[in-house]
Amino acid sequence: MKIIVQKFGGTSVRSDESRAQAINHIKKAISEGYKVVVVVSAMGRKGEPYATDTLLSLVSETNNQLKPREYDLLLSCGEIISSVVFTDQLHADGIKATALTGAQAGFLTNREHMSAKILDMKCDRLLKELEEVDVVVVAGFQGAAPNGDITTIGRGGSDTSAAALGAALNAERIDIFTDVEGIMTADPRIAENARPLPVVTYTEVCNMAYQGAKVIHPRAVEIAMQAKVPIRIRSTYSDGLGTLVTDKNMKQTKGADIKERPVTGIAHVSNVTQIKVFAKEGQYNLQSEVFKAMANENISVDFINISPKGVVYTVSEEMTQRAITILENLGHEPVIERECAKVSVVGAGMAGVPGVTSKIVMALSDKGIRILQSADSHTTIWVLVKEKDLILAVNALHDAFHLEEVHQEV
Repeated sequence: MKIIVQKFGGTSVRSDESRAQAINHIKKAISEGYKVVVVVSAMGRKGEPYATDTLLSLVSETNNQLKPREYDLLLSCGEIISSVVFTDQLHADGIKATALTGAQAGFLTNREHMSAKILDMKCDRLLKELEEVDVVVVAGFQGAAPNGDITTIGRGGSDTSAAALGAALNAERIDIFTDVEGIMTADPRIAENARPLPVVTYTEVCNMAYQGAKVIHPRAVEIAMQAKVPIRIRSTYSDGLGTLVTDKNMKQTKGADIKERPVTGIAHVSNVTQIKVFAKEGQYNLQSEVFKAMANENISVDFINISPKGVVYTVSEEMTQRAITILENLGHEPVIERECAKVSVVGAGMAGVPGVTSKIVMALSDKGIRILQSADSHTTIWVLVKEKDLILAVNALHDAFHLEEVHQEV
């Protein structure tokens, strides 16, 4: 049995018209001899009746006594409704299909409600259903704990659901359908010359996702990478092949060759604050003191530079005042730089290639952009700039590495 997994996001299942577009992709897969496992998100975005955020708005945010277990009962409804509505439309098109909840499809999770971890996949029922029908529609974003409670697996959970099914079913590939043509070299709303990427590695797309690109959840990519199942990021509204996410060394039968290139794309995160804390004379525990205090208050820190004289790191704008208060209560006088943006240059081919950092510095310096902080890894170089320089910085780096050049589609 040849299986393909197709995931359709909220905008792809919000209306009869968008679902009809999605069903065209399913019909094509069936005509190619595949059994199709479809993962659906809740229908639409906030304000539409069955979207996740709309369901959340049904319960009071103030003085709410609901436990996370009950929140999961509420949140799971959106995907279940979506799976049934989608199945009904498949039936109307003459396609044999059935709908399953996440638990029925085999998702076994721990009991960490609202951000559950998948412990195991038991897909026996799903496989049996595929013997009788051509399409099984699975409610994404959810599973069941060992005690039978419904759980949800966090935002981006439908991507993770699709990846877990692709791995468990040894699928030929996973198609993630969205409202864009694939992964872009940069955010097209910021970089006027941004282009879709035909092929990227799992590592590259993970880094781009973690650094601000929002096309696919990084946890989904990690699952597919471990199972060596290729992913395509595609548009629901076109027949384009989109972006293939695969392994650099994967054989052509499952993926595609990755051309050597130092830089693949530019990602960014806006609205961050840089915090500098300096050690007092004779103080040797500054780093542990600062980061323990941040962790105790559930403040996520990023872009960390540590030296004997102090620490530099960033937090989100929303967490800035809380972080300042904590540091002042510890007797520190932090130096604060608000309205910053983190720009990331990502590329699996940059490791060991001389001149990449030099090109980044020159591109930004030539535009008069001040670099407030920098860091690097084997596949990513980060710079912190002022928010007002973000658009100029992204375009300067995009141009410096000639990312506007059109690549051949695979």
